Amino acid sequence: MTSERSQLYYTCVFLHVSFQAVQNSIPTVSPTATSPCWLDARMLKMLLRELKRCRQVASPFADVHAALDTATYHCGLLMAQCPGALDCQLCHYHLEAIILPLREAVARLSGHEPATAPPSSAGRRLRNWFRR
Repeated sequence: MTSERSQLYYTCVFLHVSFQAVQNSIPTVSPTATSPCWLDARMLKMLLRELKRCRQVASPFADVHAALDTATYHCGLLMAQCPGALDCQLCHYHLEAIILPLREAVARLSGHEPATAPPSSAGRRLRNWFRR
């Protein structure tokens, strides 16, 4: 692993763990379904800035760059509504949408292919229909 790739790997691990910590700090069950989620916007801005820098560094690695692009997009959506405009459930959704591509980037940088979800039953039926 080159030093650039290694540094990118550790930065992605840092971002992955950081966003997981943010997600774990939000209560999963709120007293009311619509109670607002109050995240630290300054910390999220710092993480978004690092995520953007990481995405830029990853430009030679197309698959990693695409995953980081997705994470950056969702982080931007989260920041556009933060703090206090989201309920806890929607905040968890956005954080999960950031964490999954970061996990994929870490797996790709470590040389492992990320686990893919098995095709849905509808997808299997459609493929079987085409094979007829």
